[in-house]
Amino acid sequence: MSRTGIGYDSHKLVTGRPLILGGQTIPHSHGLAGHSDADVVAHALTDAILGAAAAGDIGTHFPDTDPQWKGADSVGLLRAACDIVAARGFRVAQADVTVLLERPRLGPHIPAMRAALAAALGLPVEQVSVKAKTNEGMGFVGRGEGVATLAVATLEVR
Repeated sequence: MSRTGIGYDSHKLVTGRPLILGGQTIPHSHGLAGHSDADVVAHALTDAILGAAAAGDIGTHFPDTDPQWKGADSVGLLRAACDIVAARGFRVAQADVTVLLERPRLGPHIPAMRAALAAALGLPVEQVSVKAKTNEGMGFVGRGEGVATLAVATLEVR
């Protein structure tokens, strides 16, 4: 048996913070606002994994009202989500992520992002996909105001 979950996250771009996507610090003039390190890639994937197991969402397990998650490493939260679903009898089988942003171009960073996510999920890199798309100048992403991410994860019974 397999189960599939979909995750979404978005954060506003701001000055004075690093841009962390898929566990990688990406050189850019702006970073993402958030309680944790604001890694929208890890957040969307965490929600996809938790959703596939009907185990709530990232805010249920790691609420931004709890000071212990201030500045948290979102890839660490992703690993914790894998532990949560493992306790329910599942393991992550594959993950697919699409990052929506205008700048910077992510192409050179995608291999490192895939490797970091695969390591967190305990998967071979061939089972983790990361793609980057622009929003063709439309909406908050297109205006360069923020970054959004969609993620799909498939779980299998352990």
